Amino acid sequence: MAFDEKLNNRIREALSAIKKVEEKHMFGGTCYMVNGKMCVGVIGDEMMCRIDHDLYEVALEKPGCRPMDFTGKPMRGYVFVSQDGMKTQKQLDYWINICLEFNKKAKAAKKRKK
Repeated sequence: MAFDEKLNNRIREALSAIKKVEEKHMFGGTCYMVNGKMCVGVIGDEMMCRIDHDLYEVALEKPGCRPMDFTGKPMRGYVFVSQDGMKTQKQLDYWINICLEFNKKAKAAKKRKK
């Protein structure tokens, strides 16, 4: 599955001043890990955002936002944002900022033993 390189570059640039950012290729796209925790990414032509559960319903009311249903059922705390929801830099920054804010509180996934 191809993913939107232009969007990926916009996100990479938005995160450029943040320390401890790791770009990983997964889900057929890119995921940005901040402090070892999934934060934001690109799947297809949409941005995947990990946000605070308390903001979930409000976020879904924003233009271009929909539940992340990567597994076939909505995953609370994760949303997809289409191009309609991030046309401007201000809109992109809104999503990046709420992802970074939640990242401070988020728990890292447990490491699997090999």
